[in-house]
Amino acid sequence: MITLYRLRFLLTSDGFKHANKFISNGQLLNLVLFPCFASGRAVSSYRKVNNGVSHCNTVKGHLTLKTFSTATVNKLCWKCGSSAELFFCSSCNVIQPPEDKTSYFDIMNCEQKFSLDTQKLQKRFLELQRALHPDNFCQKSSKEQEYSEEQSALVNKAYRTLQKPLSRAVYMLELQGVLLEEGTDASADPAFLLEVMEINESLAETRSQDEVSAIGRAVRGKLKDLTEQMNSSLNKGDLLTAKELLAQMKYFTNIEEKVKDRITEGY
Repeated sequence: MITLYRLRFLLTSDGFKHANKFISNGQLLNLVLFPCFASGRAVSSYRKVNNGVSHCNTVKGHLTLKTFSTATVNKLCWKCGSSAELFFCSSCNVIQPPEDKTSYFDIMNCEQKFSLDTQKLQKRFLELQRALHPDNFCQKSSKEQEYSEEQSALVNKAYRTLQKPLSRAVYMLELQGVLLEEGTDASADPAFLLEVMEINESLAETRSQDEVSAIGRAVRGKLKDLTEQMNSSLNKGDLLTAKELLAQMKYFTNIEEKVKDRITEGY
């Protein structure tokens, strides 16, 4: 938290005069200031944040804010020292080392929300892989080859995580410090656990592909409903409900995988 004394000191700079409106009734809000540069002049940006932190990103000369983002700003190129973006230096165009704390949402250039356009996600993935693929750096220095492999692997991981609703939900909750326990959830509703057990038993007893397919359709319907509920909970910031829904999604996703295995086996 920025102290009132520190804020007053900052306000002596012309770029931060408008921050006065963020102080009301003697209460200091969580004010985040980011010096960014566009068109050769300093630009200040600030935002009231209720949970998490806000970070500043520059995209094609435009200033954007993303809540809970972990993107690095003012990154310098390891080779020439100029301003660098996530993947390449904006001056010498050399590939950059990956940033461990950069969120997958920033890597894939999408909003941090549960409901994503997976087609745009795939397009971004293909573009990055074409640019970062190690085959493009076989004539470069060993350091550039190393960074290419690391960046390509990171993009793969980010894409796999955000592509599917379950792994996306797990990741979004992890960003909030909410972890899902391994194994059976002792706090799960007994009626829900009984339902899961009965579905598993029915699947084990099926003797035809039609029966397996029927169970698969029912499970996909359950997952669709849970996905919609998850989207609503995360949009409202209801992390407790989101965690409960995530546990249920894991159970039904597990059954869905079993259904796929049974169909592959021929019935």
